Amino acid sequence: MSLTAVAIANTVRFGLRTARDVVETTLEAIGTRNQTYHCVTRLLTERALHMADTLDARIANGDPVGVLAGVPFGVKDLFDMEGLVTTAGSVVLNGNPPATQDAVVVQRLVAAGAIPVATLNMDEFAYGFSTENAHYGTTRNPRNTDCLAGGSSGGSAASVAAGLLPFALGSDTNGSIRVPASLCGVWGLRPTQGLLPLDGAYPFVASLDTVGPFAGTVTDLLRVFEAMNGHALEEIEDVRSLRIARLGGWFLQDVDPAILDGIDRILAFFGSHKEVDLAEVARARASAFLISAAEGGNLHLPRLRKTPMDYDPATRDRLIAGAMLPSAAVVQAHRFRNWFRTGLHELFEQVDVLLAPATPGPAPRIDQATLSVGGKTVSARANLGLFTQPLSLGGMPVLSAPLPPAASASTSGMPLGIQIIAAPGKENVLFAIGKALSHAGLAGYSVLGVPAPDKS
Repeated sequence: MSLTAVAIANTVRFGLRTARDVVETTLEAIGTRNQTYHCVTRLLTERALHMADTLDARIANGDPVGVLAGVPFGVKDLFDMEGLVTTAGSVVLNGNPPATQDAVVVQRLVAAGAIPVATLNMDEFAYGFSTENAHYGTTRNPRNTDCLAGGSSGGSAASVAAGLLPFALGSDTNGSIRVPASLCGVWGLRPTQGLLPLDGAYPFVASLDTVGPFAGTVTDLLRVFEAMNGHALEEIEDVRSLRIARLGGWFLQDVDPAILDGIDRILAFFGSHKEVDLAEVARARASAFLISAAEGGNLHLPRLRKTPMDYDPATRDRLIAGAMLPSAAVVQAHRFRNWFRTGLHELFEQVDVLLAPATPGPAPRIDQATLSVGGKTVSARANLGLFTQPLSLGGMPVLSAPLPPAASASTSGMPLGIQIIAAPGKENVLFAIGKALSHAGLAGYSVLGVPAPDKS
Protein backbone atom coordinates (compact mmCIF):
# COMPACT_ATOMS: atom_id res chain seq x y z
CA MET A 1 0.00 0.00 0.00
CA SER A 2 1.49 3.33 -1.03
CA LEU A 3 -1.13 5.38 0.84
CA THR A 4 -2.14 5.81 4.47
CA ALA A 5 -5.44 4.47 5.74
CA VAL A 6 -6.87 7.99 5.94
CA ALA A 7 -5.83 8.74 2.35
CA ILE A 8 -7.24 5.46 1.02
CA ALA A 9 -10.57 6.04 2.75
CA ASN A 10 -10.80 9.54 1.30
CA THR A 11 -10.09 8.42 -2.26
CA VAL A 12 -12.68 5.64 -1.99
CA ARG A 13 -15.37 7.66 -0.24
CA PHE A 14 -15.16 10.48 -2.78
CA GLY A 15 -15.17 8.14 -5.78
CA LEU A 16 -11.60 8.77 -6.89
CA ARG A 17 -10.78 5.07 -6.69
CA THR A 18 -12.85 1.94 -6.25
CA ALA A 19 -12.55 -0.29 -3.22
CA ARG A 20 -12.11 -3.23 -5.60
CA ASP A 21 -9.04 -1.62 -7.13
CA VAL A 22 -7.57 -1.01 -3.66
CA VAL A 23 -8.19 -4.61 -2.60
CA GLU A 24 -6.91 -6.13 -5.84
CA THR A 25 -3.73 -4.04 -5.64
CA THR A 26 -3.22 -5.08 -2.03
CA LEU A 27 -3.73 -8.78 -2.74
CA GLU A 28 -1.33 -8.60 -5.68
CA ALA A 29 1.34 -6.91 -3.56
CA ILE A 30 0.99 -9.52 -0.83
CA GLY A 31 1.16 -12.34 -3.35
CA THR A 32 4.35 -10.89 -4.83
CA ARG A 33 6.20 -9.74 -1.72
CA ASN A 34 5.03 -11.84 1.23
CA GLN A 35 7.49 -14.62 0.38
CA THR A 36 10.25 -12.21 1.45
CA TYR A 37 8.75 -11.42 4.86
CA HIS A 38 6.47 -14.37 5.74
CA CYS A 39 4.00 -12.15 7.54
CA VAL A 40 0.75 -13.40 5.94
CA THR A 41 -0.63 -16.87 6.67
CA ARG A 42 -3.92 -16.80 4.72
CA LEU A 43 -5.48 -14.51 2.12
CA LEU A 44 -9.19 -13.72 2.38
CA THR A 45 -9.50 -13.06 -1.35
CA GLU A 46 -13.11 -14.05 -2.05
CA ARG A 47 -14.49 -12.30 1.02
CA ALA A 48 -12.42 -9.17 0.48
CA LEU A 49 -13.46 -8.73 -3.15
CA HIS A 50 -17.12 -9.31 -2.30
CA MET A 51 -16.96 -6.69 0.45
CA ALA A 52 -15.22 -4.26 -1.91
CA ASP A 53 -17.88 -4.70 -4.60
CA THR A 54 -20.65 -4.20 -2.04
CA LEU A 55 -18.99 -1.03 -0.78
CA ASP A 56 -18.52 0.34 -4.29
CA ALA A 57 -22.21 -0.25 -5.01
CA ARG A 58 -23.21 1.65 -1.86
CA ILE A 59 -20.99 4.58 -2.80
CA ALA A 60 -22.45 4.60 -6.34
CA ASN A 61 -25.93 4.76 -4.80
CA GLY A 62 -24.94 7.70 -2.62
CA ASP A 63 -25.28 5.71 0.58
CA PRO A 64 -23.20 6.81 3.60
CA VAL A 65 -20.08 4.75 4.31
CA GLY A 66 -17.70 4.56 7.23
CA VAL A 67 -14.54 6.54 7.96
CA LEU A 68 -12.35 3.58 6.95
CA ALA A 69 -14.20 2.87 3.71
CA GLY A 70 -12.22 0.54 1.46
CA VAL A 71 -9.15 0.36 3.71
CA PRO A 72 -7.59 -3.14 3.64
CA PHE A 73 -6.23 -4.63 6.84
CA GLY A 74 -4.94 -7.88 8.34
CA VAL A 75 -5.52 -9.62 11.65
CA LYS A 76 -3.19 -11.60 13.84
CA ASP A 77 -4.22 -15.22 13.40
CA LEU A 78 -5.89 -15.42 16.81
CA PHE A 79 -8.91 -13.29 15.86
CA ASP A 80 -12.02 -15.14 14.77
CA MET A 81 -12.87 -14.61 11.11
CA GLU A 82 -16.22 -15.93 10.01
CA GLY A 83 -15.90 -19.20 8.11
CA LEU A 84 -12.28 -19.84 9.09
CA VAL A 85 -10.71 -21.97 11.82
CA THR A 86 -8.86 -19.72 14.25
CA THR A 87 -5.35 -21.20 14.44
CA ALA A 88 -3.66 -18.98 17.06
CA GLY A 89 -0.47 -19.73 15.14
CA SER A 90 -0.70 -23.47 15.73
CA VAL A 91 -1.88 -26.69 14.10
CA VAL A 92 -3.33 -27.86 17.42
CA LEU A 93 -6.67 -26.15 16.73
CA ASN A 94 -7.05 -27.34 13.13
CA GLY A 95 -9.84 -29.73 14.11
CA ASN A 96 -11.94 -26.94 15.60
CA PRO A 97 -15.07 -25.80 13.74
CA PRO A 98 -14.81 -22.57 11.73
CA ALA A 99 -15.74 -19.35 13.48
CA THR A 100 -19.40 -18.42 13.10
CA GLN A 101 -18.71 -14.70 13.24
CA ASP A 102 -15.85 -12.23 13.29
CA ALA A 103 -14.24 -11.12 16.53
CA VAL A 104 -16.07 -8.10 17.94
CA VAL A 105 -13.28 -5.60 17.19
CA VAL A 106 -13.13 -6.89 13.61
CA GLN A 107 -16.90 -6.41 13.33
CA ARG A 108 -16.48 -2.79 14.43
CA LEU A 109 -13.79 -2.14 11.83
CA VAL A 110 -15.90 -3.73 9.11
CA ALA A 111 -18.81 -1.53 10.19
CA ALA A 112 -16.49 1.45 9.66
CA GLY A 113 -15.87 0.28 6.08
CA ALA A 114 -12.50 -1.47 6.49
CA ILE A 115 -11.94 -4.70 4.55
CA PRO A 116 -10.02 -7.66 6.06
CA VAL A 117 -7.75 -9.22 3.45
CA ALA A 118 -5.39 -11.54 5.38
CA THR A 119 -4.55 -13.37 8.58
CA LEU A 120 -1.06 -12.73 9.91
CA ASN A 121 1.74 -14.77 11.43
CA MET A 122 2.44 -14.93 15.17
CA ASP A 123 4.28 -16.90 17.81
CA GLU A 124 2.38 -20.10 18.54
CA PHE A 125 -0.44 -19.27 20.98
CA ALA A 126 1.15 -15.80 21.39
CA TYR A 127 3.85 -17.25 23.65
CA GLY A 128 6.98 -15.46 22.46
CA PHE A 129 8.64 -12.22 21.39
CA SER A 130 10.09 -13.27 18.02
CA THR A 131 7.43 -14.72 15.63
CA GLU A 132 9.53 -17.75 14.88
CA ASN A 133 6.76 -20.21 14.19
CA ALA A 134 7.51 -23.92 13.73
CA HIS A 135 4.35 -24.35 11.65
CA TYR A 136 4.13 -21.18 9.55
CA GLY A 137 7.73 -19.95 9.39
CA THR A 138 9.72 -17.02 10.77
CA THR A 139 8.49 -13.52 10.02
CA ARG A 140 11.39 -11.35 8.86
CA ASN A 141 11.88 -7.69 9.61
CA PRO A 142 11.20 -5.59 6.48
CA ARG A 143 13.96 -3.15 7.52
CA ASN A 144 16.52 -5.96 7.31
CA THR A 145 15.32 -9.45 6.50
CA ASP A 146 18.24 -10.96 8.41
CA CYS A 147 16.63 -9.63 11.60
CA LEU A 148 13.64 -10.60 13.72
CA ALA A 149 10.35 -8.76 13.41
CA GLY A 150 9.60 -9.31 17.09
CA GLY A 151 6.48 -10.90 18.50
CA SER A 152 4.18 -12.27 19.22
CA SER A 153 2.33 -10.02 16.73
CA GLY A 154 5.27 -9.99 14.33
CA GLY A 155 3.23 -10.62 11.20
CA SER A 156 1.05 -7.62 12.00
CA ALA A 157 3.96 -5.24 12.57
CA ALA A 158 5.92 -6.51 9.55
CA SER A 159 2.96 -6.24 7.17
CA VAL A 160 2.59 -2.56 8.07
CA ALA A 161 6.33 -1.81 8.01
CA ALA A 162 6.62 -3.48 4.60
CA GLY A 163 3.85 -1.28 3.22
CA LEU A 164 1.68 -4.31 2.46
CA LEU A 165 -1.14 -3.09 4.71
CA PRO A 166 -1.92 0.37 6.11
CA PHE A 167 -2.96 -1.12 9.46
CA ALA A 168 -3.23 -4.46 11.22
CA LEU A 169 -4.54 -5.94 14.45
CA GLY A 170 -2.50 -7.65 17.15
CA SER A 171 -2.68 -8.59 20.80
CA ASP A 172 -0.50 -7.57 23.72
CA THR A 173 -0.10 -9.57 26.92
CA ASN A 174 3.49 -8.84 27.93
CA GLY A 175 4.56 -6.65 25.03
CA SER A 176 3.35 -8.43 21.90
CA ILE A 177 2.30 -5.18 20.23
CA ARG A 178 4.94 -2.89 21.70
CA VAL A 179 7.97 -5.08 20.97
CA PRO A 180 7.34 -5.76 17.25
CA ALA A 181 6.13 -2.20 16.68
CA SER A 182 9.43 -0.95 18.08
CA LEU A 183 11.61 -3.40 16.16
CA CYS A 184 9.80 -2.80 12.86
CA GLY A 185 9.49 0.97 13.21
CA VAL A 186 5.71 1.36 13.26
CA TRP A 187 3.14 2.74 15.70
CA GLY A 188 1.30 0.37 18.02
CA LEU A 189 -1.15 0.70 20.89
CA ARG A 190 -1.77 -1.47 23.93
CA PRO A 191 -5.08 0.05 25.12
CA THR A 192 -6.28 0.28 28.69
CA GLN A 193 -6.86 -3.28 29.82
CA GLY A 194 -10.54 -4.14 29.57
CA LEU A 195 -11.42 -1.21 27.31
CA LEU A 196 -11.73 -3.17 24.06
CA PRO A 197 -13.72 -6.42 23.97
CA LEU A 198 -11.76 -9.66 23.68
CA ASP A 199 -14.73 -11.64 22.33
CA GLY A 200 -13.50 -13.74 19.43
CA ALA A 201 -9.80 -13.35 20.27
CA TYR A 202 -8.08 -16.58 21.31
CA PRO A 203 -6.77 -16.08 24.87
CA PHE A 204 -3.27 -16.46 26.22
CA VAL A 205 -3.29 -14.94 29.73
CA ALA A 206 -6.80 -13.77 30.57
CA SER A 207 -5.68 -11.45 33.37
CA LEU A 208 -3.20 -9.58 31.12
CA ASP A 209 -4.51 -9.90 27.54
CA THR A 210 -5.40 -6.86 25.42
CA VAL A 211 -5.97 -6.31 21.69
CA GLY A 212 -4.90 -3.30 19.69
CA PRO A 213 -3.81 -1.85 16.33
CA PHE A 214 -0.61 -1.20 14.40
CA ALA A 215 -0.27 1.54 11.77
CA GLY A 216 2.34 3.40 9.80
CA THR A 217 1.27 6.82 11.10
CA VAL A 218 -0.12 8.02 14.40
CA THR A 219 -3.10 9.58 12.60
CA ASP A 220 -4.00 6.22 11.07
CA LEU A 221 -3.58 4.53 14.44
CA LEU A 222 -5.96 7.03 16.02
CA ARG A 223 -8.63 6.52 13.34
CA VAL A 224 -8.42 2.75 13.67
CA PHE A 225 -8.52 2.81 17.45
CA GLU A 226 -11.55 5.10 17.44
CA ALA A 227 -13.34 2.66 15.14
CA MET A 228 -12.40 -0.25 17.43
CA ASN A 229 -13.52 1.70 20.49
CA GLY A 230 -16.77 2.90 18.97
CA HIS A 231 -16.36 6.65 19.46
CA ALA A 232 -14.01 9.56 18.89
CA LEU A 233 -11.56 10.55 21.61
CA GLU A 234 -11.74 13.86 23.41
CA GLU A 235 -9.04 16.18 22.11
CA ILE A 236 -6.34 17.70 24.31
CA GLU A 237 -6.21 21.44 23.69
CA ASP A 238 -2.83 22.29 25.23
CA VAL A 239 -0.44 19.36 24.75
CA ARG A 240 2.58 21.32 25.94
CA SER A 241 0.98 21.73 29.36
CA LEU A 242 1.03 17.99 30.04
CA ARG A 243 3.37 16.85 32.79
CA ILE A 244 5.93 14.43 31.35
CA ALA A 245 8.65 12.38 33.02
CA ARG A 246 10.92 9.48 32.17
CA LEU A 247 11.04 6.24 34.12
CA GLY A 248 14.46 5.82 35.73
CA GLY A 249 16.26 2.95 37.40
CA TRP A 250 15.48 -0.31 35.60
CA PHE A 251 14.50 1.61 32.46
CA LEU A 252 17.91 3.29 32.13
CA GLN A 253 19.94 0.08 32.25
CA ASP A 254 20.89 -2.14 29.31
CA VAL A 255 19.43 0.34 26.81
CA ASP A 256 20.88 1.45 23.48
CA PRO A 257 22.15 5.04 24.06
CA ALA A 258 20.25 6.22 20.99
CA ILE A 259 16.95 5.37 22.70
CA LEU A 260 17.90 7.36 25.79
CA ASP A 261 18.96 10.25 23.56
CA GLY A 262 15.59 10.12 21.81
CA ILE A 263 13.82 10.30 25.17
CA ASP A 264 16.06 13.22 26.19
CA ARG A 265 15.00 15.10 23.06
CA ILE A 266 11.33 14.51 23.80
CA LEU A 267 11.70 15.70 27.38
CA ALA A 268 13.48 18.82 26.15
CA PHE A 269 10.66 19.47 23.68
CA PHE A 270 8.23 19.54 26.61
CA GLY A 271 10.62 21.48 28.83
CA SER A 272 10.90 18.65 31.35
CA HIS A 273 13.81 17.16 33.23
CA LYS A 274 11.71 15.03 35.55
CA GLU A 275 12.63 11.42 36.27
CA VAL A 276 10.63 9.06 38.47
CA ASP A 277 11.62 5.68 39.82
CA LEU A 278 9.38 2.67 40.03
CA ALA A 279 10.06 0.26 42.87
CA GLU A 280 10.55 -3.49 42.50
CA VAL A 281 10.52 -3.61 38.69
CA ALA A 282 12.52 -6.86 38.58
CA ARG A 283 9.92 -8.53 40.81
CA ALA A 284 7.18 -7.14 38.61
CA ARG A 285 8.73 -8.74 35.56
CA ALA A 286 9.13 -12.03 37.43
CA SER A 287 5.48 -11.85 38.47
CA ALA A 288 4.43 -11.29 34.86
CA PHE A 289 6.43 -14.36 33.86
CA LEU A 290 4.79 -16.46 36.58
CA ILE A 291 1.26 -15.31 35.86
CA SER A 292 1.69 -15.85 32.13
CA ALA A 293 3.19 -19.30 32.52
CA ALA A 294 0.56 -20.45 35.01
CA GLU A 295 -2.50 -19.14 33.17
CA GLY A 296 -1.22 -20.19 29.76
CA GLY A 297 -0.24 -23.62 31.02
CA ASN A 298 -3.58 -24.28 32.67
CA LEU A 299 -5.50 -23.11 29.60
CA HIS A 300 -3.68 -25.66 27.45
CA LEU A 301 -3.35 -28.49 29.95
CA PRO A 302 -6.31 -30.56 28.62
CA ARG A 303 -4.91 -30.47 25.08
CA LEU A 304 -1.36 -31.05 26.27
CA ARG A 305 -2.55 -34.28 27.87
CA LYS A 306 -4.12 -35.44 24.62
CA THR A 307 -1.94 -34.12 21.77
CA PRO A 308 1.36 -32.83 23.20
CA MET A 309 3.36 -33.61 20.09
CA ASP A 310 1.28 -31.27 17.95
CA TYR A 311 2.77 -28.27 19.74
CA ASP A 312 6.01 -26.55 18.85
CA PRO A 313 8.41 -28.22 21.33
CA ALA A 314 9.56 -24.88 22.77
CA THR A 315 5.98 -23.73 23.36
CA ARG A 316 4.96 -27.11 24.75
CA ASP A 317 7.76 -27.22 27.30
CA ARG A 318 6.99 -23.73 28.62
CA LEU A 319 3.27 -24.46 28.87
CA ILE A 320 3.88 -27.71 30.73
CA ALA A 321 6.27 -25.99 33.12
CA GLY A 322 3.69 -23.27 33.73
CA ALA A 323 0.94 -25.78 34.45
CA MET A 324 3.16 -27.36 37.11
CA LEU A 325 3.83 -24.15 39.04
CA PRO A 326 2.74 -24.35 42.68
CA SER A 327 -0.44 -22.40 43.33
CA ALA A 328 1.17 -20.55 46.26
CA ALA A 329 3.71 -18.92 43.92
CA VAL A 330 0.97 -17.82 41.52
CA VAL A 331 -1.12 -16.35 44.33
CA GLN A 332 1.90 -14.39 45.56
CA ALA A 333 2.52 -13.12 42.02
CA HIS A 334 -1.04 -11.81 41.82
CA ARG A 335 -0.76 -10.17 45.24
CA PHE A 336 2.43 -8.46 44.16
CA ARG A 337 0.76 -7.40 40.93
CA ASN A 338 -1.96 -5.60 42.89
CA TRP A 339 0.63 -3.79 45.00
CA PHE A 340 2.73 -2.86 41.97
CA ARG A 341 -0.29 -1.65 40.00
CA THR A 342 -1.29 0.64 42.85
CA GLY A 343 2.20 2.15 42.86
CA LEU A 344 2.12 2.66 39.11
CA HIS A 345 -1.23 4.39 39.20
CA GLU A 346 -0.06 6.66 42.02
CA LEU A 347 2.69 7.99 39.75
CA PHE A 348 -0.01 9.64 37.65
CA GLU A 349 -0.84 11.91 40.55
CA GLN A 350 2.55 13.53 39.82
CA VAL A 351 2.66 13.30 36.02
CA ASP A 352 0.38 12.85 33.01
CA VAL A 353 2.76 10.85 30.84
CA LEU A 354 5.71 8.52 31.41
CA LEU A 355 8.40 7.64 28.87
CA ALA A 356 10.40 4.42 28.72
CA PRO A 357 12.27 2.31 26.16
CA ALA A 358 10.18 -0.28 24.33
CA THR A 359 13.08 -2.70 23.75
CA PRO A 360 16.74 -2.76 24.80
CA GLY A 361 17.85 -1.89 21.28
CA PRO A 362 17.25 -2.65 17.59
CA ALA A 363 16.00 -5.97 16.26
CA PRO A 364 18.43 -8.84 16.84
CA ARG A 365 19.60 -10.85 13.87
CA ILE A 366 17.72 -14.11 13.42
CA ASP A 367 20.96 -15.99 14.07
CA GLN A 368 21.68 -13.93 17.22
CA ALA A 369 20.88 -16.12 20.21
CA THR A 370 21.91 -13.82 23.06
CA LEU A 371 22.24 -10.27 24.29
CA SER A 372 23.78 -8.68 27.38
CA VAL A 373 21.59 -7.72 30.35
CA GLY A 374 23.16 -6.60 33.61
CA GLY A 375 26.58 -7.71 32.37
CA LYS A 376 25.29 -11.24 31.80
CA THR A 377 24.73 -13.07 28.54
CA VAL A 378 21.04 -13.97 28.29
CA SER A 379 18.57 -15.22 25.69
CA ALA A 380 17.79 -12.49 23.18
CA ARG A 381 14.29 -13.79 22.55
CA ALA A 382 13.26 -14.08 26.19
CA ASN A 383 14.51 -10.59 27.00
CA LEU A 384 13.03 -8.51 24.21
CA GLY A 385 10.21 -7.76 26.66
CA LEU A 386 12.57 -6.48 29.33
CA PHE A 387 10.83 -3.09 29.50
CA THR A 388 7.30 -4.01 28.39
CA GLN A 389 6.54 -6.91 30.72
CA PRO A 390 6.64 -5.02 34.03
CA LEU A 391 4.33 -2.30 32.74
CA SER A 392 1.75 -4.83 31.59
CA LEU A 393 0.84 -5.45 35.22
CA GLY A 394 -0.54 -1.91 35.55
CA GLY A 395 -3.25 -2.18 32.91
CA MET A 396 -2.51 1.34 31.62
CA PRO A 397 -2.62 2.32 27.95
CA VAL A 398 0.79 2.37 26.25
CA LEU A 399 1.64 3.86 22.87
CA SER A 400 4.67 2.37 21.12
CA ALA A 401 6.20 5.18 19.10
CA PRO A 402 9.08 4.78 16.60
CA LEU A 403 11.94 7.21 16.95
CA PRO A 404 12.90 8.97 13.69
CA PRO A 405 15.59 7.40 11.48
CA ALA A 406 18.20 9.96 12.53
CA ALA A 407 17.98 8.60 16.07
CA SER A 408 19.03 5.15 14.89
CA ALA A 409 22.15 6.12 12.94
CA SER A 410 24.28 4.17 15.42
CA THR A 411 22.17 1.05 14.84
CA SER A 412 22.74 0.85 11.07
CA GLY A 413 19.40 2.49 10.50
CA MET A 414 17.33 -0.17 12.25
CA PRO A 415 14.31 1.26 14.06
CA LEU A 416 14.16 2.04 17.76
CA GLY A 417 11.01 2.61 19.76
CA ILE A 418 9.77 4.05 23.02
CA GLN A 419 6.77 3.49 25.25
CA ILE A 420 4.52 6.45 26.03
CA ILE A 421 2.41 5.59 29.07
CA ALA A 422 -0.68 7.28 30.49
CA ALA A 423 -3.20 6.64 33.25
CA PRO A 424 -6.01 4.13 32.57
CA GLY A 425 -8.57 5.50 30.14
CA LYS A 426 -6.29 8.30 28.92
CA GLU A 427 -5.68 7.12 25.35
CA ASN A 428 -6.49 10.68 24.23
CA VAL A 429 -3.41 11.90 26.10
CA LEU A 430 -1.22 9.33 24.34
CA PHE A 431 -2.46 10.30 20.90
CA ALA A 432 -2.06 14.00 21.64
CA ILE A 433 1.56 13.38 22.61
CA GLY A 434 2.13 11.09 19.63
CA LYS A 435 0.77 13.61 17.15
CA ALA A 436 2.82 16.43 18.67
CA LEU A 437 6.01 14.38 18.51
CA SER A 438 5.30 13.27 14.95
CA HIS A 439 4.66 16.85 13.86
CA ALA A 440 7.91 17.98 15.53
CA GLY A 441 9.92 15.22 13.84
CA LEU A 442 10.70 13.54 17.17
CA ALA A 443 8.77 10.36 16.35
CA GLY A 444 7.86 8.55 13.16
CA TYR A 445 9.68 6.16 10.84
CA SER A 446 8.62 5.78 7.22
CA VAL A 447 7.11 2.52 6.09
CA LEU A 448 7.65 1.46 2.51
CA GLY A 449 5.71 3.93 0.38
CA VAL A 450 4.50 6.13 3.26
CA PRO A 451 6.45 9.28 4.26
CA ALA A 452 7.25 10.11 7.87
CA PRO A 453 6.92 11.90 10.15
CA ASP A 454 3.15 12.16 9.95
CA LYS A 455 2.44 15.89 10.07
CA SER A 456 -1.29 15.69 9.50
